[in-house]
Amino acid sequence: MSRLESRRNPSIFASLTREGDLKPCKYCESHIPDHSRHCPHCRVRQRRGNWFPQALLVAASAGVAGAVLAEGCPALFARDVQSARATAAPTIARVHYEGGGDWYANPSSLPNLLEALRERTAVPVGARPVEVRLSDPDLSDYPYLYLTGHGDMRLSEVELRDLRAHLQAGGFLHADDNYGLDESFRREMRRLFPERELVEVPTDHPVYDLLYDFPDGLPKIHEHDGLPAQGLGIFLDGRLAVFYSYQSDLGDGWEDPAVHGDPPEVREQALRMGVNLYLYALSSTPAR
Repeated sequence: MSRLESRRNPSIFASLTREGDLKPCKYCESHIPDHSRHCPHCRVRQRRGNWFPQALLVAASAGVAGAVLAEGCPALFARDVQSARATAAPTIARVHYEGGGDWYANPSSLPNLLEALRERTAVPVGARPVEVRLSDPDLSDYPYLYLTGHGDMRLSEVELRDLRAHLQAGGFLHADDNYGLDESFRREMRRLFPERELVEVPTDHPVYDLLYDFPDGLPKIHEHDGLPAQGLGIFLDGRLAVFYSYQSDLGDGWEDPAVHGDPPEVREQALRMGVNLYLYALSSTPAR
């Protein structure tokens, strides 16, 4: 049995759901977790056309393939993707910014999200997150930039220039309001893209059902001001380049259980949303 054929074994998907129940995809012969309506490829293809599988095939040649998506619809991949695992695995890069805000907040959040990705998917993923400044020359090596904290953030003109170029080239930024970041983040986004606004990401966007379904949009994790959670974004040429989780605090839900005392079902929602975001970042970032 080839490696690609072994990935077609539906038992791989058992780790994606607590119950381990599988069912056939509505549109193809793949087996999928019981909590999904159809496999990730078919779901996105129905709504977005053929860009998604093409992006994954490009990513596979660069070693950042979403292997879990190949398992979901294996007929898309005509060749083994072992070469993707032979290269350095991508990881999440925490943005180190100036201005006084604690960019380093929630230290256990990203390691826990990476662990969830390893346990629930076959996506190549690094063992630990990294820290990056937006002016670093290796910024383009990181498909998922994560920015969080309380208080103020300020970006230099060089950082704005480099982040703008990174996003325009296909990069992805997830900003996670950890309470208190909102005013300065919105100010810096106006400086970054003065001609664009943060808009509500529609609930039928792939980021909300790429692997786990969120029919009502972004889950509410922490109280903050008691307002509903909002998933806001900046779109570049129709692609979601910046995702802003506001009034939700996904990072708190990713932290160790003892830190905030969140119930297991709340932490599960946060982790599932994080998995979707990471898979979207990989699928939407072209090969370098």
